[in-house]
Amino acid sequence: MPGKTIGIEMNLGYAGSFARTPDCIIMNRKAKTTDIPFGAPVVLNGSDNTYSAFGATNTAAQFVGVAVREVKQAVNYASQNNVYYPAGEPCDVIERGNVVVKCGKGTPTAGGAVYIRVTANASYPDQAVGSFEAEADSNKTVKLLNAVWATGKIDGNKMCELAIYRSAAVSAVTDVASDLATHVADKTNPHEVTTAQAAAAS
Repeated sequence: MPGKTIGIEMNLGYAGSFARTPDCIIMNRKAKTTDIPFGAPVVLNGSDNTYSAFGATNTAAQFVGVAVREVKQAVNYASQNNVYYPAGEPCDVIERGNVVVKCGKGTPTAGGAVYIRVTANASYPDQAVGSFEAEADSNKTVKLLNAVWATGKIDGNKMCELAIYRSAAVSAVTDVASDLATHVADKTNPHEVTTAQAAAAS
C-alpha cells in the first residue's frame, strides 16, 4: 500500500518572487537585446536606460538587482509558459529588498556572501553563466558587494531568499556585504543605514 508524507515546511517560492514587500524598490526598464529570465541577476545599461542579464563580462559593481516574476501574456502560441522577459519588452527588476532566487552551488548561510558565475566550469555543468551561488569558484565567480543570503534556508528546488541592499548613502563603503551580515545577525532591518555608515560614505 503506497504511503504519503505530509511536509512540515512549505517551499520558499519561485525564482523572481519578491519575499518581503514593505521595503523594496522595483524599477521597470526595457530588456535590451536578449531575454531576461525570472530570477536572473541584472545589470543596468545607463547609456540607454535598459536592462541586460548579468553575463560573462560583467563585474560585481554592475549588479543592480534581480528580474522579478510576473504573470505575463503569452507572446508565442507554441510557448505558453515562458518564464522570462523577451528582449525589447519592459522588464521589472527588484533593486532593493528580498527576492527568491535559485542557488545551484554551495550552502547559503544567513548574512553569507553571494556569488554570480561569470565563467563556466566543466566540473559543475549545471551552473551556467549568470547563476547565483553560495561559494566562490576562484576567478570563475564574482562576489556581490550589495547583497547577502537573507536566512540561509534552501528548499528542495534550491530556492533561497536573497537580500539586496541598494542605498546611495553607503555606496562608498568598501565592503557592504560584511555590513549586511552584521544587520542580519543582529536581526535588524538589513536595509537600514546607520549613522556610522552614512558618515563613512560621506
